[in-house]
Amino acid sequence: MCDEKTEADLLNRRDFATGLGAAGVAAMLPAEAWAADLIEQDVSIATPDGVADAHFVRPRKGKHPAVLVWPDIWGLRPAFRDMARRMAAKGYAVLTVNQFYRDVKSPIILKGDNPRSPENFAIVRGYAAKLNAASVTSDAKAFIGFMDRQKGVDTRKGVGVTGYCMGGPLVLVSAAAVPARVRAGATFHSVALITDGADSPHLLLPKTKAAFHIATAKNDDEQRPDEKGKLADAFKAAGLKGDVAVYPAMHGWVPPGGPAHDAVQAERAWNAMFALFREVLG
Repeated sequence: MCDEKTEADLLNRRDFATGLGAAGVAAMLPAEAWAADLIEQDVSIATPDGVADAHFVRPRKGKHPAVLVWPDIWGLRPAFRDMARRMAAKGYAVLTVNQFYRDVKSPIILKGDNPRSPENFAIVRGYAAKLNAASVTSDAKAFIGFMDRQKGVDTRKGVGVTGYCMGGPLVLVSAAAVPARVRAGATFHSVALITDGADSPHLLLPKTKAAFHIATAKNDDEQRPDEKGKLADAFKAAGLKGDVAVYPAMHGWVPPGGPAHDAVQAERAWNAMFALFREVLG
């Protein structure tokens, strides 16, 4: 998905709330996320292709499992910083990256009064089209290497990776890029994880050692009804723990501030992610 058709679908279905603005953020995040004693900073990370900008947040005291976050096609922005704070408040050291650093610094400056106009879609899809398995593999190694050098990260415990929309396939690429470190992966309203191409993301599963939770949107499942079964078969064939859940929410429902945000189903998805992290990362 992640296209103009998706946005029209969202706005035309009256059974899903808009959830725009700061109120949507506040509704999703419990008080503990705001009250937590955290250290956060904007960081620059050297990669083979340049310098990536990112947001890093962790509890002030102790060492904690690391989590790498790949944002959706709209990039690193305040909503993702807030979500990272919530994860950190639960006891994780969280790095949220600007996956488009080769082209633009975050946040992405969009044009006109409609941030999700066809013109803006063309801009961000142009950035996304430049990413491939090789570049994401290189980035994942650099990002996880950065986290492993931070004093607040417990390198004795595995790394979690999460991804939203276009970030979904990047979770699988990251798990295959650093299999010795990545132990958990969660995707939310991902674009297709199974394609007909030789570079289909699911073909990387045998190279990974992680457990996965795939949170799929209702309208994504409607467009790709066979994917959940094929993913279940792929997890089994690779000898991995993985589950696929279809949520009664629209593509893009997790990050607050967008037209699809559903606070109730977002909370359900977050609980599933935290359960996986507790089981696999500690």
